[in-house]
Amino acid sequence: MIDGPTPTPPLKGRGLSARDDAMRHGTPPLQGRGKGWGLSANTLADLHERARHMRNHPTEPEKRLWRNLSNGQLGGWKFRRQQVIGVSIADFLCPAARLIVEVDGDTHDAAADAARDAGLAEAGYRTLRFTNEEVMRNVEGVTATILRALGQADRPHPNPSPEGEGLEAGARLPAGSLEGRAG
Repeated sequence: MIDGPTPTPPLKGRGLSARDDAMRHGTPPLQGRGKGWGLSANTLADLHERARHMRNHPTEPEKRLWRNLSNGQLGGWKFRRQQVIGVSIADFLCPAARLIVEVDGDTHDAAADAARDAGLAEAGYRTLRFTNEEVMRNVEGVTATILRALGQADRPHPNPSPEGEGLEAGARLPAGSLEGRAG
């Protein structure tokens, strides 16, 4: 006989796949990349499936803009396409700047978009909206506007100096830090 807690029985027969179980356990609400938000595993799975379909079948304006945003081409900022955020799917997301870029077609409802943007703003995201026509006729102007918005974001240096070099005047390292140590 083995002492200790009894192992939990496998989930077979309970109607949950391994993926559903992974979405259900181990991730607290409102944390994780695309997980949580207080949504059921089925709702999250549906959102991720829709996002995957939208990534695989982009509109022509989305393709054109993605050519300018992918691989850090826009000032080194990284973007993701069709990213699930809460109950929404953002066309383009720059996680470091918490900036969402939406490319809207003729069918977008301005009132619904405003409500969605307000909800995303409460979660700390800024949203820029462009029409399909703006992207198709003036992609350079669109990318310049996005770059200006990114310039307003607080961006930490990717390789901060452990010695505190480059700190602004008046900002000092705490006592006991690396300052004054021989290297």
